[in-house]
Amino acid sequence: MLSQHQHQLVEALVESGRYQNASEVLREGLRVLERQESEDAAKLSALRDAAERGWLDVATRRYDDIADENLNDFIGQLGDRAARAHSAG
Repeated sequence: MLSQHQHQLVEALVESGRYQNASEVLREGLRVLERQESEDAAKLSALRDAAERGWLDVATRRYDDIADENLNDFIGQLGDRAARAHSAG
């Protein structure tokens, strides 16, 4: 069931000529939702993979222990490195 606002939006999109009927509007909405769900799943998978690699690094002691007073400088260096890598292509 559509809310009044959603119903009005569907009607406006059909009346604009952009879509021929409500079914086209709803199919397009579902395509957008499906694409977003797929992108979200890919991002979540990448995040889980990164977390797993990070925990493995911790377990095997492959990390740098940064003192609190050096943390801002360290983060700045990481940002600089990322910017250079990004601009290099």
